Amino acid sequence: MPRAFADLTLPAAVLWDMDGTLIDTEPHWIGAETELVEAHGGVWTHQDGLSLVGNPMLASAARLQERGVDLSADAIVDFLNDRVAAAVAAGIPWQPGAQQVLADLRDAGVPMALVTSSFRMLAEPFATAAGMFDVVVSGDEVSQPKPDPEPYLTAARLLGVDIAECIAVEDSHAGITSALASGARTVAIEVLQPVAPQPGLSRIASLGELTLSAIGRVVRGEVLDLRRAG
Repeated sequence: MPRAFADLTLPAAVLWDMDGTLIDTEPHWIGAETELVEAHGGVWTHQDGLSLVGNPMLASAARLQERGVDLSADAIVDFLNDRVAAAVAAGIPWQPGAQQVLADLRDAGVPMALVTSSFRMLAEPFATAAGMFDVVVSGDEVSQPKPDPEPYLTAARLLGVDIAECIAVEDSHAGITSALASGARTVAIEVLQPVAPQPGLSRIASLGELTLSAIGRVVRGEVLDLRRAG
Protein backbone atom coordinates (compact mmCIF):
# COMPACT_ATOMS: atom_id res chain seq x y z
CA MET A 1 0.00 0.00 0.00
CA PRO A 2 1.14 3.61 -0.48
CA ARG A 3 3.10 4.95 2.48
CA ALA A 4 2.32 8.02 4.56
CA PHE A 5 4.99 10.72 4.93
CA ALA A 6 4.35 14.01 6.69
CA ASP A 7 0.60 13.55 6.27
CA LEU A 8 1.03 12.85 2.54
CA THR A 9 0.19 9.72 0.61
CA LEU A 10 3.18 8.67 -1.46
CA PRO A 11 3.56 6.11 -4.23
CA ALA A 12 5.43 2.84 -3.92
CA ALA A 13 7.87 4.27 -6.50
CA VAL A 14 8.17 6.96 -9.15
CA LEU A 15 9.28 5.83 -12.60
CA TRP A 16 10.85 8.57 -14.69
CA ASP A 17 11.31 8.99 -18.40
CA MET A 18 14.58 10.78 -19.18
CA ASP A 19 14.71 12.67 -22.50
CA GLY A 20 12.35 15.62 -22.55
CA THR A 21 10.91 14.81 -19.13
CA LEU A 22 13.87 15.24 -16.78
CA ILE A 23 16.45 16.70 -19.14
CA ASP A 24 16.09 18.89 -22.21
CA THR A 25 17.93 16.64 -24.66
CA GLU A 26 15.43 16.66 -27.50
CA PRO A 27 17.15 19.60 -29.27
CA HIS A 28 20.38 17.60 -29.15
CA TRP A 29 18.69 14.54 -30.67
CA ILE A 30 17.13 16.63 -33.44
CA GLY A 31 20.45 18.36 -34.07
CA ALA A 32 22.26 15.04 -34.38
CA GLU A 33 19.58 13.69 -36.72
CA THR A 34 19.81 16.80 -38.89
CA GLU A 35 23.60 16.57 -39.05
CA LEU A 36 23.47 12.94 -40.11
CA VAL A 37 20.76 13.31 -42.77
CA GLU A 38 22.36 16.41 -44.27
CA ALA A 39 25.76 14.66 -44.37
CA HIS A 40 24.10 12.09 -46.64
CA GLY A 41 22.52 14.69 -48.91
CA GLY A 42 19.05 14.73 -47.41
CA VAL A 43 16.80 17.22 -45.67
CA TRP A 44 15.63 16.87 -42.05
CA THR A 45 13.28 19.44 -40.56
CA HIS A 46 12.44 20.29 -36.97
CA GLN A 47 9.02 18.72 -37.53
CA ASP A 48 10.72 15.52 -38.69
CA GLY A 49 12.64 15.50 -35.45
CA LEU A 50 9.50 16.01 -33.39
CA SER A 51 7.96 12.96 -35.06
CA LEU A 52 10.70 10.77 -33.55
CA VAL A 53 10.40 12.02 -29.97
CA GLY A 54 10.04 9.03 -27.66
CA ASN A 55 10.53 6.46 -30.43
CA PRO A 56 12.65 3.33 -29.95
CA MET A 57 16.17 3.97 -31.20
CA LEU A 58 16.05 1.34 -33.94
CA ALA A 59 12.74 2.73 -35.21
CA SER A 60 14.34 6.17 -35.43
CA ALA A 61 17.32 4.68 -37.27
CA ALA A 62 14.98 3.13 -39.83
CA ARG A 63 13.35 6.52 -40.46
CA LEU A 64 16.75 8.10 -41.02
CA GLN A 65 17.67 5.35 -43.47
CA GLU A 66 14.47 6.15 -45.37
CA ARG A 67 15.76 9.73 -45.65
CA GLY A 68 18.95 8.56 -47.31
CA VAL A 69 21.35 7.83 -44.45
CA ASP A 70 23.52 5.07 -45.91
CA LEU A 71 24.60 3.47 -42.64
CA SER A 72 23.55 0.41 -40.69
CA ALA A 73 20.95 0.88 -37.97
CA ASP A 74 23.56 0.16 -35.30
CA ALA A 75 25.92 2.77 -36.76
CA ILE A 76 23.14 5.36 -36.79
CA VAL A 77 22.24 4.60 -33.18
CA ASP A 78 25.88 4.87 -32.13
CA PHE A 79 26.27 8.21 -33.91
CA LEU A 80 23.16 9.71 -32.30
CA ASN A 81 24.03 8.43 -28.83
CA ASP A 82 27.61 9.67 -29.10
CA ARG A 83 26.48 13.15 -30.09
CA VAL A 84 23.87 13.45 -27.33
CA ALA A 85 26.12 11.86 -24.69
CA ALA A 86 28.81 14.44 -25.47
CA ALA A 87 26.28 17.26 -25.11
CA VAL A 88 25.01 15.95 -21.76
CA ALA A 89 28.56 15.40 -20.52
CA ALA A 90 29.22 19.09 -21.10
CA GLY A 91 26.44 19.91 -18.62
CA ILE A 92 23.17 18.21 -17.67
CA PRO A 93 20.34 20.26 -19.23
CA TRP A 94 17.83 19.80 -16.40
CA GLN A 95 14.21 20.66 -17.04
CA PRO A 96 12.81 23.33 -14.68
CA GLY A 97 11.70 21.77 -11.41
CA ALA A 98 13.32 18.39 -12.06
CA GLN A 99 16.04 18.55 -9.41
CA GLN A 100 13.63 19.79 -6.75
CA VAL A 101 11.04 17.04 -7.19
CA LEU A 102 13.76 14.37 -7.35
CA ALA A 103 15.28 15.69 -4.12
CA ASP A 104 11.88 15.85 -2.42
CA LEU A 105 11.10 12.25 -3.35
CA ARG A 106 14.54 11.09 -2.25
CA ASP A 107 14.14 12.84 1.10
CA ALA A 108 10.73 11.16 1.50
CA GLY A 109 12.33 7.76 0.88
CA VAL A 110 10.41 7.03 -2.33
CA PRO A 111 12.26 4.59 -4.65
CA MET A 112 12.85 5.85 -8.18
CA ALA A 113 13.67 4.29 -11.54
CA LEU A 114 14.89 5.79 -14.79
CA VAL A 115 12.92 4.26 -17.67
CA THR A 116 14.18 5.48 -21.02
CA SER A 117 14.22 4.60 -24.70
CA SER A 118 17.80 5.85 -24.82
CA PHE A 119 20.51 3.23 -24.65
CA ARG A 120 22.53 2.37 -21.53
CA MET A 121 25.56 4.29 -22.84
CA LEU A 122 23.60 7.53 -22.37
CA ALA A 123 21.26 6.60 -19.52
CA GLU A 124 23.90 5.24 -17.14
CA PRO A 125 26.16 8.32 -17.05
CA PHE A 126 23.15 10.56 -16.45
CA ALA A 127 21.79 8.29 -13.71
CA THR A 128 25.20 8.17 -12.04
CA ALA A 129 25.62 11.94 -12.17
CA ALA A 130 22.09 12.51 -10.83
CA GLY A 131 22.56 10.03 -8.00
CA MET A 132 18.82 9.63 -7.48
CA PHE A 133 17.79 6.38 -9.17
CA ASP A 134 17.60 2.91 -7.68
CA VAL A 135 17.38 1.17 -11.05
CA VAL A 136 17.83 2.06 -14.71
CA VAL A 137 15.85 0.44 -17.54
CA SER A 138 17.24 1.48 -20.93
CA GLY A 139 15.93 0.94 -24.42
CA ASP A 140 18.57 -1.62 -25.36
CA GLU A 141 17.79 -3.81 -22.35
CA VAL A 142 14.18 -4.70 -23.08
CA SER A 143 12.80 -6.92 -25.82
CA GLN A 144 9.83 -4.59 -26.45
CA PRO A 145 10.62 -0.88 -25.96
CA LYS A 146 8.09 1.92 -25.55
CA PRO A 147 5.23 2.18 -26.52
CA ASP A 148 5.06 -1.39 -25.17
CA PRO A 149 4.52 -1.55 -21.38
CA GLU A 150 7.56 -3.82 -20.85
CA PRO A 151 9.98 -1.04 -19.77
CA TYR A 152 7.71 0.16 -16.95
CA LEU A 153 6.76 -3.34 -15.88
CA THR A 154 10.46 -4.21 -15.77
CA ALA A 155 11.24 -1.20 -13.59
CA ALA A 156 8.51 -2.12 -11.10
CA ARG A 157 9.73 -5.71 -10.99
CA LEU A 158 13.33 -4.64 -10.35
CA LEU A 159 12.17 -2.35 -7.56
CA GLY A 160 9.97 -5.08 -6.09
CA VAL A 161 6.81 -2.96 -6.13
CA ASP A 162 3.31 -3.21 -7.60
CA ILE A 163 3.11 -1.20 -10.82
CA ALA A 164 -0.42 -0.12 -9.88
CA GLU A 165 1.04 1.69 -6.84
CA CYS A 166 3.64 3.54 -8.93
CA ILE A 167 3.58 6.88 -10.69
CA ALA A 168 5.18 7.17 -14.13
CA VAL A 169 6.15 10.58 -15.52
CA GLU A 170 6.39 10.96 -19.30
CA ASP A 171 6.41 13.55 -22.09
CA SER A 172 6.11 11.65 -25.39
CA HIS A 173 3.17 9.89 -27.01
CA ALA A 174 5.06 6.58 -27.09
CA GLY A 175 6.08 6.91 -23.45
CA ILE A 176 2.59 7.85 -22.28
CA THR A 177 1.16 4.84 -24.11
CA SER A 178 3.75 2.59 -22.46
CA ALA A 179 3.13 3.94 -18.98
CA LEU A 180 -0.66 3.78 -19.17
CA ALA A 181 -0.58 0.26 -20.58
CA SER A 182 1.65 -0.89 -17.73
CA GLY A 183 -0.98 0.06 -15.17
CA ALA A 184 1.04 2.85 -13.57
CA ARG A 185 -0.68 6.08 -12.56
CA THR A 186 0.64 8.32 -15.32
CA VAL A 187 1.54 12.00 -15.32
CA ALA A 188 2.33 13.66 -18.66
CA ILE A 189 4.31 16.85 -19.02
CA GLU A 190 3.79 18.89 -22.18
CA VAL A 191 7.20 19.64 -23.68
CA LEU A 192 7.48 19.29 -27.46
CA GLN A 193 4.39 17.23 -28.14
CA PRO A 194 0.85 18.27 -27.14
CA VAL A 195 -0.73 15.89 -24.68
CA ALA A 196 -4.35 15.06 -25.36
CA PRO A 197 -6.65 14.08 -22.49
CA GLN A 198 -7.00 10.35 -21.87
CA PRO A 199 -8.75 8.40 -19.13
CA GLY A 200 -6.52 8.21 -16.09
CA LEU A 201 -3.88 10.59 -17.48
CA SER A 202 -2.83 13.59 -15.39
CA ARG A 203 -1.27 16.53 -17.24
CA ILE A 204 1.17 19.21 -16.12
CA ALA A 205 3.00 22.05 -17.86
CA SER A 206 6.23 21.77 -15.86
CA LEU A 207 7.80 19.63 -13.17
CA GLY A 208 7.51 22.57 -10.83
CA GLU A 209 3.83 21.63 -10.52
CA LEU A 210 4.67 18.07 -9.50
CA THR A 211 4.93 18.65 -5.76
CA LEU A 212 4.66 15.89 -3.16
CA SER A 213 1.14 17.12 -2.52
CA ALA A 214 0.21 16.76 -6.20
CA ILE A 215 1.83 13.33 -6.31
CA GLY A 216 -0.25 12.31 -3.30
CA ARG A 217 -3.43 13.40 -5.05
CA VAL A 218 -2.56 11.23 -8.06
CA VAL A 219 -1.82 8.26 -5.80
CA ARG A 220 -5.25 8.70 -4.21
CA GLY A 221 -6.86 8.42 -7.65
CA GLU A 222 -7.29 12.01 -8.79
CA VAL A 223 -6.65 12.87 -12.42
CA LEU A 224 -5.01 16.28 -12.45
CA ASP A 225 -4.83 18.96 -15.13
CA LEU A 226 -2.41 21.55 -13.81
CA ARG A 227 -1.29 22.94 -17.16
CA ARG A 228 -2.80 26.36 -16.47
CA ALA A 229 -1.95 26.51 -12.79
CA GLY A 230 -0.64 29.91 -11.70
